[in-house]
Amino acid sequence: MASRARPLSVIQWAGAASVALVLLCVLVPLGAVMARADWPPALGPGDLAAIRFTLWQAALSALFSVALAIPVARALARRSFSGRGALVTLMGAPFLLPVIVAVLGLLAVFGRAGWLNDALAGIGLGRVDIYGLQGVVQAHVFLNLPLAVRLILQGWQVIPAERMRLATSLGFSARDMRRHFERPLLRAVLPGAGLLIFLICTTSFAVALILGGGPRATTVELAIYQAFRFDFDLGRAALLGLIQVAICVTAGALAFGAIRRQEVGAGLDRPALPWPGDSAWARLFDVAAIIAAALFLLLPMLAVALKGLPALPSLPPQVWAAALRSILLALASTALAVALALPIALLTARLARPGLVEMLAFLTIAVSPLVIGTGLFIVIRSIANPVALALPITGLVNALVALPFILRALVPAAIMAEATQGRLADALGMRGLARLRHAILPRLARPLGFGAGLAAAFSMGDLGVIALFSMPGQGTLPLEMYRLMGAYRTDDAQGAALLLMALTLGLFWMFDRGGRLDAATR
Repeated sequence: MASRARPLSVIQWAGAASVALVLLCVLVPLGAVMARADWPPALGPGDLAAIRFTLWQAALSALFSVALAIPVARALARRSFSGRGALVTLMGAPFLLPVIVAVLGLLAVFGRAGWLNDALAGIGLGRVDIYGLQGVVQAHVFLNLPLAVRLILQGWQVIPAERMRLATSLGFSARDMRRHFERPLLRAVLPGAGLLIFLICTTSFAVALILGGGPRATTVELAIYQAFRFDFDLGRAALLGLIQVAICVTAGALAFGAIRRQEVGAGLDRPALPWPGDSAWARLFDVAAIIAAALFLLLPMLAVALKGLPALPSLPPQVWAAALRSILLALASTALAVALALPIALLTARLARPGLVEMLAFLTIAVSPLVIGTGLFIVIRSIANPVALALPITGLVNALVALPFILRALVPAAIMAEATQGRLADALGMRGLARLRHAILPRLARPLGFGAGLAAAFSMGDLGVIALFSMPGQGTLPLEMYRLMGAYRTDDAQGAALLLMALTLGLFWMFDRGGRLDAATR
């Protein structure tokens, strides 16, 4: 009781200020969008088609992502082989990959002049088309399959080893294992995983911009961009923004409820447990599932590397300038995200109120970046030129996008640090910055590095808010790459894609590795 009565420390006041700042940065733009929207609402046929397409493609993307992830996660959970940890890490790379790079890689493999169509033409079969609904869904599956595999795999690996031994001693068959283990686990994990991916896909912008874009393949986010950028119809853009918020809030509320009811554990790299009822056919199926998933996820990345490497030395100067802007923007956005997340996590751990973090994470996910960007433009244009502030606004929105991911990594570690080292520090009379530096921060180094790496990767790959504001000479590397693709400068675009992929994965590795090394040295 004495700890609750103690006045808030400087760190906790900083956490409260961070919470207030996040709420301000989300709610003020949202309020501006609500005030600027057309009333009464008047949606045209194209707007209604965009709403229908958004919901339909998100539902299909979530369905296929989860359905394909089940056999892959099962195989990775049941099989132990040399290089398994490295393969799991590589298969998770598409989740970090900038969307525009992922799309270019998919075009290189599955596009009209891609490897698959060349192979089909060589044996006399028809070509496949990656544009439209099928292309949007395929790109979303490529980007979200690693997330679905991770969520399902965590559920599989939470099964205690004692239950496996008991099932073996009872002579469980493969049918018994499906009945008593797999089906209950999937019923617990799949709703949350599917709804989370559905929510992510409802905010699709870059995928629809490149692979969709026509009247039959336009998402609400893309419709907001078109109303804003091409028509400068702020009322219609704001109205579509509110519809997007309604879609995200509904999907987010369902996902939030489903995920809260899950009880899945960590331990992605634990050795696979012996699986009762195993057979030669099951082993063959597992091997096929792992190989198929690895080819689907790794071939586009390989294509980006092979096609971009020859063009890398001859990239035009504006690409290198855009790369420098992207790096500086990613570093600034990461610093802001960490500066917001760390005090919030410490405040949450000290006051034992995890609901605070869950509310903030839900809010920053439910209000899409494009909606926040539209609202900030409406707010700023009355007092300043928003185009001149394109990069700072983009950095702010990128920090808000990364915030829930950093908090998800930080908060459990902060709570554990307070429960162990924090109590010891209190007993020793440590206070303030000395307590933070010597007792708490060493336990947060690893998740802080991982969260900062995610923030840097997300910022490097952003092609949303910057597309609303930026003028020539202000673009980031993803935007410059998109302009090269639009100008049919394919070689330069492929070189820029390789540069962007290398910088994104390199920044993530640098931060993640730095957190691990710092934790080890302490």
